[in-house]
Amino acid sequence: MKKTPITLEQLEAFSRQYQSSPARQLATLALSKTDLSDAAYAPQAGFAMRQKFSLEIPTLPVANQQKSGRCWLFAAANVLRESIAKKLNLKSFELSQSYLAFWDKFERANYFLESILETAYLPTDDRTVAFLLTTGVHDGGQWDMFANIVRKYGVVPKDVYDETFQSCNTRSMNHILNRNLKICAVKLRKMAADGADDAAIQDEKARMLDRIYGFLCACYTEPPKTFDFEYVDVDRHYHIEKGLTPAAFRDRYVGDLLDRTVSVIHAPTADKPYHKTFTVNMLGNVVGGRMVKHLNLPMEEMKQAIIRQLEAGKVVWFGSDVGKFGLREAGVWDDQCFQYELLTGLDLTISKEDSLNYWFAAMNHAMVITGVNLVDGKPTRWKIENSWGDQNGEKGYYVCSDSWFDAYVFQAAIEKEYLGDLAAFYDLEPIALAPWDPMGTLAD
Repeated sequence: MKKTPITLEQLEAFSRQYQSSPARQLATLALSKTDLSDAAYAPQAGFAMRQKFSLEIPTLPVANQQKSGRCWLFAAANVLRESIAKKLNLKSFELSQSYLAFWDKFERANYFLESILETAYLPTDDRTVAFLLTTGVHDGGQWDMFANIVRKYGVVPKDVYDETFQSCNTRSMNHILNRNLKICAVKLRKMAADGADDAAIQDEKARMLDRIYGFLCACYTEPPKTFDFEYVDVDRHYHIEKGLTPAAFRDRYVGDLLDRTVSVIHAPTADKPYHKTFTVNMLGNVVGGRMVKHLNLPMEEMKQAIIRQLEAGKVVWFGSDVGKFGLREAGVWDDQCFQYELLTGLDLTISKEDSLNYWFAAMNHAMVITGVNLVDGKPTRWKIENSWGDQNGEKGYYVCSDSWFDAYVFQAAIEKEYLGDLAAFYDLEPIALAPWDPMGTLAD
């Protein structure tokens, strides 16, 4: 199709339309001194986002991921800590997110190097290779990746392995690590191209991993092999369990929860039929661990499973796009709270299917659902535990409208028993998606 330039006649017509429009003139006045989201705010809709819920699970104080992208680890650890705190009668407790992040980073480095070797025969401008090199190792991740780390390395309380500056401020650490990994990729690809045997390549990779382990220990300190678990319960009784390993702590306090919990998604796109399972190529952290696997469900089925789990007194890990229609200080996500079309005169309506296909929306943050307001059995708003500290919302707890939930929630981790008969679909052989599919974006 021939490209068509903008003409002078069109510009004159556009100008006349603008000059004759009171709405555009009023918008100009509003936007000249006001943030666009503030000018578009619809107070009546905002009033409806009350922190009042018909079903609400009492939960512990919020955590703070600080200047890192570890939301998925914080949210997943928060799911585990609720059951642990309930067992031990604790009013305050956190698992070590740094411990999980250390092992995720280390395993992810190995996963990256193995992926580089797997694609060594492809040119660097191949889309898969380019995706690997561009993505590298970062803070994000998926529920199944969290489960792989806990299965292999266990978990520890936060006061056993606390935060460091680097764990809370990961940008520079990630930059240096990824620079090193690209240099490692150059060396490994050259060895493969020169015909080096597998043993020589793996020996060189082991030397690379040794240096990476040392770097991560410098950033986080070395993870504990054993520890004493000390805690004081709500009745002020002191307890100590000596000589635990991270795996023993997991077995004692997490049990089989991770094996009972699966990832469900809502992706209403033609390439992802409902009641089928999907995996994402080149997405993972632990080589030899379980694959990332999603069961795609209609939104209503996904919601009902979430509600059943909440009714059982259990919180729900979920992934969404928090970059749309949010009021951070107020702790609100609601697509009805902003009248952007009225303010801008632009067509801004897009379906969830088109949002995914055209990369308008995708998962970028994981949190925990701790409550829901039901009217005549239908949800109107949802209570959310975030990991951005306690300064916004109600002490760090947020609320989203059900319409926002429909549009921007894409994933949840559900225990199989709350899926009912739908759980059988999870056992289907997964359909493999491209590495860059939107259903892998929480790990970007």
